[in-house]
Amino acid sequence: METTTTKVNLKTEALKNGAIWGVINLVIFLVTWYLMPSLMSSYVYVAITAIIGIALAVFFCIDLRKKAGGYWSFGEALWPIFAMFLTAMAIVYICTNLFGKFVDPTYPVKMKELSMEKMESMYKSMGMAEADMAKALESATESLDKQFTPTFSQAVVGFGIAAIFYFIGALIFALIFKKSNPNPWQEPEEAKIEA
Repeated sequence: METTTTKVNLKTEALKNGAIWGVINLVIFLVTWYLMPSLMSSYVYVAITAIIGIALAVFFCIDLRKKAGGYWSFGEALWPIFAMFLTAMAIVYICTNLFGKFVDPTYPVKMKELSMEKMESMYKSMGMAEADMAKALESATESLDKQFTPTFSQAVVGFGIAAIFYFIGALIFALIFKKSNPNPWQEPEEAKIEA
């Protein structure tokens, strides 16, 4: 008699899924940047990437739950989901910063210009006074500099803030995708003793 158990390492699977998700996001970023850079500052791009991101998060959470045996508690779901979210975010965050510094230094400049144009047209459509608009644009310039050309300390702080938001997202997804085993005393198929 031999007992066979095939236990999947959820940490490894979460990191693998996060890496795949991060690479998909990078491909979307690069394709958009080289084919339609003006789209990157639009709400359409934000909406499309948000929809794709949510769809990928759902897909990868379901995949992790299947690999966990189909059932997992909130606590069992939270850390693999957070690790997956954080891995995807880290890949995109680090690669886009490196892209702007070393691969295409025009990226931060162009993105800042596009964002400033968008804000200026929005402020004008709101009927904002010229003096107020100048102050708002000056403040926006400083914020955009931190976003697109951050110093090392600004990048670390930005990453930390993003990680907090991704942890909140992981909490929500863990609540959504937790699934209790209706028969917790039943022996899993993989652990059954083979004759």
